[in-house]
Amino acid sequence: MSKLGIQHRSLYSYSLSNTSFRFLIITFSLLWFGVLDYRHLISSDEGRYAEIAREIVTSGDWITIRYNNYKYFEKPPLQMWMNALTFMFFGIGEWQARFWTSLTGFSGILMVGYTGRHVFNDRVGLMSAVALGSAPLWALLGHFNVLDMGLSFMMTLTLCSLLLAQRQNLPKRLLRQWMWLCWASMGLAVLSKGLIGLCLPGAVLVIYTLFTRDWTLWKRLYFGSGLVIFFIITAPWFILIQLNNPEFFDFFFINEHFKRFLSNGHNREGKMWYFVPVFLVGFLPWLSILPQTVKITLKNPCQKNGFSPITLIWVWIVFIFLFFSYSHSKLISYLLPIAPAVAILLGLYLSRITKERFRRDIAGYALLLAGAAVLTPILIDGQADVRNTIEAYTDFKCWLMVSYATGLIGMFIAWRLVKHSAKQAIIAFAGGMFCLMMIAHLGHEAFGRHSSGILLVPDVKKEMEKLGPNTPFYSIGMIDHTMPYYLQQPMIMVQNPDELAFGISQEPEKWVPTLDSFYQVWRDNPKALALVNPNIFPKLKVVDLPMRIVAQDARRIIITKP
Repeated sequence: MSKLGIQHRSLYSYSLSNTSFRFLIITFSLLWFGVLDYRHLISSDEGRYAEIAREIVTSGDWITIRYNNYKYFEKPPLQMWMNALTFMFFGIGEWQARFWTSLTGFSGILMVGYTGRHVFNDRVGLMSAVALGSAPLWALLGHFNVLDMGLSFMMTLTLCSLLLAQRQNLPKRLLRQWMWLCWASMGLAVLSKGLIGLCLPGAVLVIYTLFTRDWTLWKRLYFGSGLVIFFIITAPWFILIQLNNPEFFDFFFINEHFKRFLSNGHNREGKMWYFVPVFLVGFLPWLSILPQTVKITLKNPCQKNGFSPITLIWVWIVFIFLFFSYSHSKLISYLLPIAPAVAILLGLYLSRITKERFRRDIAGYALLLAGAAVLTPILIDGQADVRNTIEAYTDFKCWLMVSYATGLIGMFIAWRLVKHSAKQAIIAFAGGMFCLMMIAHLGHEAFGRHSSGILLVPDVKKEMEKLGPNTPFYSIGMIDHTMPYYLQQPMIMVQNPDELAFGISQEPEKWVPTLDSFYQVWRDNPKALALVNPNIFPKLKVVDLPMRIVAQDARRIIITKP
């Protein structure tokens, strides 16, 4: 047990002074939250979930979720609710749309640090938080408006509260409170992204029990009161939306859970090894210590009450990784729920790494980063196309070079500090890697400003003001995930329902199914606007449709009646 430092915090003199710790937290907080407003929202998740939240605010309907004014039942509402509340208090904007994701990502780092400290020791807690905060998978996705970060934080709460509840010699009152938090977080996870918020932790617990034969654990889960808490959180919205929308159950539970997992119908296919490179890139700063981390953690000590926190963490990581690897629907962000668990294991090894070993790791990463700086211009040259211009790539390349330089500075500082303190060197190294990621991520705005369509917004809004309210705005042959948000204007779908097919099937009168019928509608309307897929625009010219181009770029053309 003591080899990994479990419950033996007094063995280590590794804590930061209060002043240093506060400075570290404040600096990291400013860097984490200070970059939210620089980039414009991009397709598809960022624009989609921001627009859904905006429509909640404007419509006042917090039960029936809509996107582009069509019923949208693909996901539960928690993140859209949180975004809507942020819009109500702080207005519409980029940082407001990303605030919930960023807050949950930041809170996940704090929770991992707290859990590592109290389940193991101070040193493990600090190193676990440092490892998670500097992991690209967590740090980057914590700055995009995606549902998986909110889900992953709730699942992190589930895992961490279970670990904290099962500590040996814990008073019954604290055990009960931590388990209640565990059940509550599962309920919030279900409200974040559906049944996986309950099914994945439940499956992990079953597998852990079968593997360790620790049957006494089930006596400490507070099933009765826990289920009450779970259903108090989850049941109201599910009941209300089903009462108002009888079609909800079949679409949400059957189509969006079982069919999505078992079929290839969502254009998210991937090989079984899809998440291997995602994992390697997602934990790039700590790849060199993975073999030692595996070796030291597989020694697998148990607490005196028979519970093995490290075994549970390993089961969590392996099962969730295999679960999504087997699924026919794959996205990079699906791997997020394992990141906090991996960080705790990394923290276990980082808490005891020698100065000599870490010094060698720093040298290796410095060579790797220098090589990336040499190869980046070669790889970027020739990548430009109609949508992403050579100017955008040149701009992004400059940001990357600055990010590489920042990372190398962080490594140099770590190299100097490691002579005196491995702790300080690890923090400096992680800080340099975090800054590298944030600078590179800000550089993506070179593409994002074109992807979002924000450059067209002033001209389109000016035309909208001239035409007045209630002017119909059509979307022909495509769904644009950012323009409705920036124009604050839902659009009427034409010809291609895209991901709004379910909502359109429920309210077919709200769309125009063919181009021929659109031509007639357009001619009959005294005033109208339309966002057109550039591939379809020539068809409008062939039929001599009366129109005038208001604004255009490589991704969309906005027209109005002359």
